[in-house]
Amino acid sequence: MDIIAKVQKENRNVLSEYESKLLLAAYGIPVTKELLVESDAALASALQEVGYPLVMKGCSSEIAHKTEKGLIRIDIRGEAEAKAAFGEIMAAMNGAAGAVLVQEMVRGQRELVVGMTRDPQFGPCVMFGLGGIFTEILRDVSFRKAPLEKRDALQMMGEIKGKKILEAIRGMEAADLEALAAMLINVGRVGLENATVKEIDINPVILSKGKPVAVDALVVLI
Repeated sequence: MDIIAKVQKENRNVLSEYESKLLLAAYGIPVTKELLVESDAALASALQEVGYPLVMKGCSSEIAHKTEKGLIRIDIRGEAEAKAAFGEIMAAMNGAAGAVLVQEMVRGQRELVVGMTRDPQFGPCVMFGLGGIFTEILRDVSFRKAPLEKRDALQMMGEIKGKKILEAIRGMEAADLEALAAMLINVGRVGLENATVKEIDINPVILSKGKPVAVDALVVLI
């Protein structure tokens, strides 16, 4: 992939959120609509194109934990608010190379995690489970060796303790299992077809009207 070659040429092994999502989108994985903005001049057109409400995030391959560093603003609803957020985020990045991601705000109460890790023995292994800020605490995940078929992906969904989150609950639509299965299969494909991809972390995957959308993502190379 061109994006991987570009990152390697720059002697980096971590893709920014924006670069990670470009890679995922190339494999048909649904990601947020977003634009990378590097200057005040480019901000106005980005706001118009993405539309409100929106989310703004500091985007740099040098920064892993955006929330802890105060680099995220959510539910922005106007140009003045967006301009203020842009200035604050750029200042908070403390000179790290990067820009600001202007991103559609995806609405949904259910958060999942999808990932891939390259095991020394088994090769690319796909992960699925409950996502969000409590992923590491709950550790409610399932794994399969790539390549995956649809039945493998569906079995993974049925193995997590919180599988009922995928059903129609509290007025929310049932998860689109076909779309989720395709996401898991395609994450496995990224690992199989790109030997330099060591790790993929898509967290959260938000269920918006039942459809999965990759809201944040990180790809690490060997």
